[in-house]
Amino acid sequence: MASNGVEEAFTVPTVLQAMMTMRSGDNDGKKKAVDYLGKFQKSNAAWTTIISILQTASEAEAQLFAATTLKGKITYDLATQVSEADLPALRAEILLLLKKFAPGPKPVRVQLCVCLAILAIQMQSWKDVLPSVVEALGNDVASHACILDFLRVLPEEVTEGRKITLSDDDLTQRTTELLTNNAEQVVQLLINYAQSSPQAVTNPQLFDCISSWLREVPVSVVVNSPLMNAVLHGMSDDKSLLAAADCLGIICRETKDVDDNLDTIQVLLPKIIALRPRIQALVEEEDTESFKAITRVFAEAGESWTLLIAREPRHFQPLVDCLLECCARDKDKDVLHYTFNFWYELKQYLTLDHYMEARVSLVDVFAQLVDILLKQLEYPPSDDPNELDLFDGDREQEEKFREFRHHMGDTLKDSCEVMGVSACLTKVYDAIKIWQEKYGALATPTSVPHWQSLEAPLFAMRAMGRMVDKGDSAVLPQIFPLLVQIPVSNEKLRFAAIMVFGRYTEWTAAHPEFLEPQFQYIVASFQSDSQEILRAAAQSFKYFCVDCKGLLGPQVQQLQVFYDGILDKLPDPSKEEITEGVANVVGVQSPDQLYALLKLYCDPLVKRLMMKANTATDDKSKVDLADHINLLTHFAQNVVPYIPSNAEHPAVKYWQEIFPVLSTILDNFINFIPICERVCRCWRFMVISYRTAITPLLGPLANKLAEGFAKSKQGCFLWATSAILREFSEDREHVNEGITDNIYVFFEAQATSVLRTMSDLPPIDLPDVIEDFYRLLIDALLYYPTKLITSPLFTPIFQAAISALALEKQEPVSAALHYIRDLLTYGGPNPAASGENLSAVSAQLQQIVKQLLLSQGEALVKQTMAGMMITFPRDCFADGSGVLLGMFQLLPAETADWVDRTIRMLPQGTVTPVEANRLMVKIKEKLAVGGADSSNLRQIRVLLQDFTNTYRRRYVAPRDGLGQLEATRFHFEG
Repeated sequence: MASNGVEEAFTVPTVLQAMMTMRSGDNDGKKKAVDYLGKFQKSNAAWTTIISILQTASEAEAQLFAATTLKGKITYDLATQVSEADLPALRAEILLLLKKFAPGPKPVRVQLCVCLAILAIQMQSWKDVLPSVVEALGNDVASHACILDFLRVLPEEVTEGRKITLSDDDLTQRTTELLTNNAEQVVQLLINYAQSSPQAVTNPQLFDCISSWLREVPVSVVVNSPLMNAVLHGMSDDKSLLAAADCLGIICRETKDVDDNLDTIQVLLPKIIALRPRIQALVEEEDTESFKAITRVFAEAGESWTLLIAREPRHFQPLVDCLLECCARDKDKDVLHYTFNFWYELKQYLTLDHYMEARVSLVDVFAQLVDILLKQLEYPPSDDPNELDLFDGDREQEEKFREFRHHMGDTLKDSCEVMGVSACLTKVYDAIKIWQEKYGALATPTSVPHWQSLEAPLFAMRAMGRMVDKGDSAVLPQIFPLLVQIPVSNEKLRFAAIMVFGRYTEWTAAHPEFLEPQFQYIVASFQSDSQEILRAAAQSFKYFCVDCKGLLGPQVQQLQVFYDGILDKLPDPSKEEITEGVANVVGVQSPDQLYALLKLYCDPLVKRLMMKANTATDDKSKVDLADHINLLTHFAQNVVPYIPSNAEHPAVKYWQEIFPVLSTILDNFINFIPICERVCRCWRFMVISYRTAITPLLGPLANKLAEGFAKSKQGCFLWATSAILREFSEDREHVNEGITDNIYVFFEAQATSVLRTMSDLPPIDLPDVIEDFYRLLIDALLYYPTKLITSPLFTPIFQAAISALALEKQEPVSAALHYIRDLLTYGGPNPAASGENLSAVSAQLQQIVKQLLLSQGEALVKQTMAGMMITFPRDCFADGSGVLLGMFQLLPAETADWVDRTIRMLPQGTVTPVEANRLMVKIKEKLAVGGADSSNLRQIRVLLQDFTNTYRRRYVAPRDGLGQLEATRFHFEG
């Protein structure tokens, strides 16, 4: 297909052959076909070839490919490849094609309608779009489908399809011409169509059209027109119900500003309520999709009118009852989730004092909702009481049900806030008591009948956990004695009980008389063979240790025996949870016991660590070793007593003893990233936890971090370095000045090593290093501004940051931008400094920063704008914009010139000279009026954001590279 050295031919046969190749099993052929078709879609020749395919091809796939390609051409290439004089001919061609494809296939017809809509937006001389399209397509039934498709897509393309070559001002004007000025005419067209035949009034396309134009037509106009009756009629017809329901839901949504739409809502309310009998009918017919649709209508109405429900609860209660009935009749849990947001929004109002009367009026509704939810929470029933696989092995279905139950739990919490926690817990208590009375005597060590009706209230109780006040003594003292009797033979019941205990540990800490039986239930659960029970037990154990650590303190010795005995049986996440738990208990013991307790708990961990290190030969065993290091980190995080600065720190004393072990493991596994990361994380938390008390370890720790980065080139060593930089900064208490100076020298050595690495390797190979390096530099600039800004490394660090902006990954780009933004503040009067008083040297620092920007500013502006227009991830736009704002604050005239030069470098044909000149005139006007005045600079920032956003909308990716905007490779000679 491709010729060597000559321009490729794009003929109908070769294009169709390439399409056929795409469907073949020839991978090499596919690659060539993709390349060929990509070039074809960008070429000038594509216009005539596409039209020819649409005129002659009989295969639907070829027709759809051509129609889709035509849409792309009109979107991206119309302004640069088609002269204004040729636009009427293109329009006529599309109208002829629409006439041809009016009977179908529908996907081709819709794509051609989109083509015509996008052309209409850009062809500003075409003023009579609607009349001319209607006239050209004619009045037969097939043409009606075409016109309706065009009417539907036109508002969507004008308001959402913004990848076009119009300025914002032109687009605003065109929106007025195409939508606002045509709204009345469209309504009349749709009314005429709806009244033209019995088939028309139930045509789903009609309702799709109404939905699309509701953004432009006042909702009151539709509600008070014959179209409203058409929509309601559509709700009674099986063919149109789904589309009519979507349309009715949008009509309700458009009345969300209730005070502006009171009259419209009063018209709508009885019409919506009149749909209630359809709920039962659709359930009995087992028409799930229609049941979903009608529930969405009630939910949209309820969400839109929540404020009015709170104001007039009696008047609107029939609507609330409709939603309650939908929930009650939802046996298969198909529609319940559509109502969740309504109950949440209603709760938000009812819990305000202003709506207390409504709360009292609707509390019974929420009481009924809780009863419904308690039933809906139940697992599916089973004939065999021992059967726990209730989804026939369908794990995906079971996972969906579990996730769905958590959403129901959120709605239970909403009900708690309206009814009061005690009322909800009473319902849980009653459900447990009913099960006990009915089936408790029938339960055996091997079988629990109807366990689903016991497990559901337990899950509900767990969901309500965070709503319960620690001082509550109304219902919980009656429930907990029942829970510790839950049969342990049923795994799901035992799991539910364990999770309830774990959720109420704060309450238990305030009621210590309930601690022992619950804690023993949890500890006994570790003997289970079920991994799920073990995970649940470990999680609850952690919460007991965290929240009841003061109460468990006397058992710290026995806990170690249990911990050491159970640890190897657990999955890795559970090991971390119980370790965090026991570390919390150790952490509250008296300082004079801490050294001995750390040895008691951690020496066995270190012994395991050394054994694992000696046998770790494959990746799996190395990952296991890395995970085991995390267990020690939990003790470093949680055993943090207050020790006077002049006393020996017992925890630091212990960590000094095991530091050589961690160092040796690091040396032996320096090329295995997870181990490097876990060791660095452990050391970092030692610094954060013990702060300046870690000084005895500082020297060897700094040496290992520097040596580790030099050998591995991993960012985790920089991440750990940043903790040292912060804790031993110049403004910290109890820090010797010599130590501070040594720390900064250590930092510069790390920075030099990173810069050498960035010089040797392209940024794309170092995303994590770049992220951690610039996070480190943000701290260095904050705590050591004078040293860093006057350093010889200051300029290469800045140059490296500019080169990093070429990455397309959010984290490193964001870190580099944050560093640059902080740096720019030192060129002005409000630096982002730490506590240090910079007044004596501020003028010197400002001068250094401005000199740096004068020499490197153009590269910074170029790379920042290239990022905002082409390469930056979306989350980096605001920071990129902030960099440009900072540049305009410091060097307004120079920055304006650099912006001008940058936009002239954009790939040819992507921005017209008129657009570039318009932007620069507006920027220079703002600078001329207010100079560096903050309000004018903010307006310049908005101008640049609009320009870059518009460019990005048009050009998803550059077609032939970035051209002159390609980033310059960073080189470091140090």
